[in-house]
Amino acid sequence: MAAAALAVTNEVALPIRAVGDLVAAADVSREEVAVITQCAALGGKLPFDDGSVGAVLAVIKNVESLREQLVSEINRVLKAGGRVLVQSSAPSSSQKPNTDIERKLLMGGFVEVQASAASSQDTVQSVTAKKASWSVGSSFPLKKATKALPKIQIDDDLDLIDEDSLLTEEDLKKPQLPVVGDCEVGATRKACKNCTCGRAEAEEKVEKLELTAEQINNPQSACGSCGLGDAFRCGTCPYRGLPPFKPGEKVSLSSNFLAADI
Repeated sequence: MAAAALAVTNEVALPIRAVGDLVAAADVSREEVAVITQCAALGGKLPFDDGSVGAVLAVIKNVESLREQLVSEINRVLKAGGRVLVQSSAPSSSQKPNTDIERKLLMGGFVEVQASAASSQDTVQSVTAKKASWSVGSSFPLKKATKALPKIQIDDDLDLIDEDSLLTEEDLKKPQLPVVGDCEVGATRKACKNCTCGRAEAEEKVEKLELTAEQINNPQSACGSCGLGDAFRCGTCPYRGLPPFKPGEKVSLSSNFLAADI
């Protein structure tokens, strides 16, 4: 069963004025309003499908008449975003204000609960509320807030320094890379036929001294004075004429070694 609007009360009759208030609030005609009196006789169940009614009016005698089961049924039959209007007798100075009705509607899941301002001549006080447009347990994705990058304000009046002006002539010169030997690489590391790295000249100097490659690369001293220089070497020392060295370290030959002093 479906209806544009529904008016319910536990009393025997429903005031015509109340139906007029519902028609004005729901923007429907009187023919589209379904009326249920003595709703307690239905066992607390309204004969309407879930979400089939656009607006509901509940006329109650007092706050106690608005039971939790009735509030739950009104919420069930209302469409998402539908409105509910609760009318009750205006409380006297000795009675509780309509905040009790507002509290019951809030506890029933309604939103935008608001009591109308009643004058001293009004005999009826109204409370309006709205069914939430979302369902319990529903979810939706949240958009991540994008942080805007800070804008850098550049003052054109500032004097900018040319980075190239900070370089000197020495910085602009091409660096001299160390010469890489082009001879064979291995345990012996002999000079190749067309040697251009200087290994062939070094081997010729060693041959003139009648020293082996082992004696040049790993010099040892039996007396302990060979590495100190010619002033400390004996007459038969094989290292006579070579510069001082440390035992176990390769003997370094200068570029002008064995060259004629002419």
